[in-house]
Amino acid sequence: MLDLVPAFDYRRDLQRYRVEIDEAIARVIDSGWLILGPEVEAFEHAFANSVNVKHAIGVASGTDALILALRAVGVKAGDEVITVANTAVPTVSAIRAIDAIPRFVDIDASTLQMSTTALRAAMRSAVRCIIPVHLHGHPADIEAIESIADAHGTPVVSDCAQAHGAMVGNQSVGQFSSICCYSFYPTKNLAALGDGGICVTRSDTLAETLRELRQYGFHNDRTAHREGVCSRLDELQSAVLSVRLAHFEANQRRRDEIADHYFAGLSGSEVQLPSRRPGIRHAWHQFVVRTVDRPALIARLQAAKIGFGIHYPQPIHLMPAYQFLGYKKGDLLETERAADEILSLPMFPGLRDDEVERVIAAVRGTR
Repeated sequence: MLDLVPAFDYRRDLQRYRVEIDEAIARVIDSGWLILGPEVEAFEHAFANSVNVKHAIGVASGTDALILALRAVGVKAGDEVITVANTAVPTVSAIRAIDAIPRFVDIDASTLQMSTTALRAAMRSAVRCIIPVHLHGHPADIEAIESIADAHGTPVVSDCAQAHGAMVGNQSVGQFSSICCYSFYPTKNLAALGDGGICVTRSDTLAETLRELRQYGFHNDRTAHREGVCSRLDELQSAVLSVRLAHFEANQRRRDEIADHYFAGLSGSEVQLPSRRPGIRHAWHQFVVRTVDRPALIARLQAAKIGFGIHYPQPIHLMPAYQFLGYKKGDLLETERAADEILSLPMFPGLRDDEVERVIAAVRGTR
């Protein structure tokens, strides 16, 4: 009987450096320091270096990273924030957490990223921020987005939750935008053993603001200089993340290998393969194909005991919680069409070559 090929399994990756992680956890437990100590500081420095940005500010989750970033760039209640609807709900819940108003634009059909044509048409005086999402690990057209934003004097906060390792030319996606926000949720390319997130920025002023916002508005004292919250990346997760960061590039190379294997094996098949724009490095958080007959593809995968995902099956503008925004079916045609056709094949560094071959065979219907 065939074993299941999982869509994702963190335990395989963890086993390769379990001893290092156990040692890191023991070091923190023995240190007597659990919050905002040397492990956080060391990880923030290492992460900032990894994306070639001056400042990194660890927070409790990727969602909190977006919330604090929006506050740091000055978004207030009632302001409009442009983003996309084919993202994870946290992108939008972060906007709503500060009582700002999400405004959705459609996506590019080939890349599934924010359409710059739609963005340009949507810009108006009420827009106070733009949140592009580097979905699935494929960089959005961030240079064009930044150009549009600059022309209107509008800050950009990039959602990089799925894009650690993604590059535009010789620059990481974290080098663009006023603030870039990453998630360390356990499924991410750089993953904690729980929740965690980080904001990166080139700005000294924004970095100071973010550090104050994440801890009650404190600034190297116990006085609240602004209204802040409690959102801190803890010492234990920082120690784990430091271990995993040291292995990150090797894991990314493995993701590249798996993607290349899929491209070679699925070329000419019935599924539409992901876009790979010239001059970019896809982080391969997900390997997302498209098909006009998704039920048939799902049936083949299930028959072959292949795990899969759909990221994401329902666009946010059509979800019940956001009906008050006034969107209806047909407002974002490319977004809605993609939601009906996309499917994520297994993609994680611990995936074996023989399992990739099983996936390819199942997609093609040859096994």
